Amino acid sequence: MPVHSSNNTKIYPKNIFSSGNGIFFLETTDRMEPPSLVLCAIESAARVYPDRPVGFFMKGLHDIETEEDMNRARNLFPSLSSFDNVHILPLRLEELFNNTPLQSWYEKVDPQKEVYWIHVLSDACRLAIIWTFGGIYMDTDVISTQSIPLDHFFAPQSTSSFSNGVFGLPRIHSLVWEFMDNFVQNYRGEIWGHQGPQLITRVLNNKCKSVTLSLKEDVTCGPLTFFVPDRFYPIPYTAWRTYFIQWDNLPSFNKSFGLHLWNFMNKNEKTMIPGSNTLVEHLYRNNCPSVYEAERTKYYMVENQINKTNGDH
Repeated sequence: MPVHSSNNTKIYPKNIFSSGNGIFFLETTDRMEPPSLVLCAIESAARVYPDRPVGFFMKGLHDIETEEDMNRARNLFPSLSSFDNVHILPLRLEELFNNTPLQSWYEKVDPQKEVYWIHVLSDACRLAIIWTFGGIYMDTDVISTQSIPLDHFFAPQSTSSFSNGVFGLPRIHSLVWEFMDNFVQNYRGEIWGHQGPQLITRVLNNKCKSVTLSLKEDVTCGPLTFFVPDRFYPIPYTAWRTYFIQWDNLPSFNKSFGLHLWNFMNKNEKTMIPGSNTLVEHLYRNNCPSVYEAERTKYYMVENQINKTNGDH
């Protein structure tokens, strides 16, 4: 479905991402107030890739019909409003899955009976997004630190497991079709990760039998590059809490293109606290300064209000 500009000229998302080098983020719930980490991920990508369109597709966003609507959507997030390469767009599932193997699955699946529906839906959407537009998909808990130099890549999180948290492929790539087909043919929504990292691992292990993942150097399988885990996962998921503690000597992460903060592990919803001198504060300040300043202002306004209230008593 096209998006119409205010002068009735039709604007299609495919035109926005026609270069095939978009950076994509997804919100598969209906929430319209994403946490600061999501905004930081988007801002950091917009800064690292200033010449590439950054798309944030939100399931809860409706009625985007004109250019004014699109600007209004961006203005919902003041820390992102100054980035002309950021595009806030509706996630229209039927349209996205149309003419892909995922269409039959989506028409039959009952979300009420799914144990991990939001995650399974996200696993499906990221494949369809890259199939449709081409470029790089990133989870909304990935803070970009420097530009990825390749466009056919996967980011294993260990030497035995691939990840679907960050990957890049051109549009209408046969491998993405293979992923989507495997998603449907081997669907097990009740198994955590079966449609995500395990899907990518199943297909790539079968396709690249002679390739061994390495901790020391990136490896290739035809045109595909498999990065070392340090490119995005220098801190493994078992140590995710270390993002929220103070470090005596801050690591440079100079071999990393981005940092995955393992938000799914963060059950207690730890956040970046301004003035805490934690690793995550350092990452915000350096890589998403607009979001950092907004959070800092909000934090001290709340602190001042609390102090004022306590003083009144």
